[in-house]
Amino acid sequence: MLNDKKPSSALHETKGVTDPGTTNKDALSSIKKKRQAQPTTKELFDDIIKGNMTALSRAITLVESTNAEHLKKANEVIQLCLPHSNKSVRIGITGVPGVGKSTFIESFGTHLTTNGKKVAVLAVDPSSTLSKGSILGDKTRMEDLVKDHNAFIRPSPSGTSLGGVARKSRETIILCEAAGFDTILIETVGVGQSETAVHSMVDFFLLLKLAGAGDELQGIKRGIMEMADAIVINKADGDNLKNARTAKVEFNRALHLYPAKDSGWQPKVLLASGLRSEGIAEVWSLIEDYLNHSQKNGFFEHKRHEQNKFWLLQTIEDRLKSDFYNNPTIKKELQQQLKLIEEGKTTPFAAAELLLNL
Repeated sequence: MLNDKKPSSALHETKGVTDPGTTNKDALSSIKKKRQAQPTTKELFDDIIKGNMTALSRAITLVESTNAEHLKKANEVIQLCLPHSNKSVRIGITGVPGVGKSTFIESFGTHLTTNGKKVAVLAVDPSSTLSKGSILGDKTRMEDLVKDHNAFIRPSPSGTSLGGVARKSRETIILCEAAGFDTILIETVGVGQSETAVHSMVDFFLLLKLAGAGDELQGIKRGIMEMADAIVINKADGDNLKNARTAKVEFNRALHLYPAKDSGWQPKVLLASGLRSEGIAEVWSLIEDYLNHSQKNGFFEHKRHEQNKFWLLQTIEDRLKSDFYNNPTIKKELQQQLKLIEEGKTTPFAAAELLLNL
């Protein structure tokens, strides 16, 4: 008998069901075969369009795989899904570790689903450079949103991707849009290098900041600040509220120092508390204002077209790099050149020239 008591936390262990010992072995074998059977490309596509989350997850796994057969199948599914994409709002959310991204996204996502939106959260978790593994714990950290029928949370390992944007995040967006999700939230690792990649695949770029972090120069640093369409001072509650209000004034002043954006939009600074779900409605209202503004002046479509060009060139670069390192001749010679470098018989630059000429 299953335990019907509702768990207070996602970190719990569900009581299992004891084996009655009378299960038909043939039935078990049949169930196992069905589970192991791989659906065809058309079957996956049909289920994704119907909003089947299992099919969506399977397709994303194919997209993220490095297996050549999986890649071929993934490309076929994406091609079928393309006519059903481009119907969502894509929002990038970034900030340093500890700024409260997961808590903010849960409050923000819950606000959206409560108002009739279908939300997909693509959370990128950092991969270890040593073990190559990732924890992928975002589902656990978003306890309420993960149980919401109008939400889908997919954690992905950053792997070797620049700054922590999953290599196939772009294709995953297309699959989620085909599955009927009208709002896509992309959470980055927040290590300082992923922002450019995220900015190139979203319509609105939201930067989360902390008040009283000890660096008064943050407000006038270029780079990420120039990319932000809005800055949200998170954890603006309790004893930190006064500091958050002061930070808001400072960031507002700093934003006026930057040149005007191509969109004609003036970024704004808001206060929010993801933990207490305060200021969340105001953030969404601001995003709606931006969408109305950019759609009226044509910048929304212009940006989407520019992003597609960027990802064409990026895909070519990725493919060339992959083909280079997977070439058997290169693999063999690379090991030889590494050995020569170690022995001091060649330089990295000469070795690179030799390998590229191959």
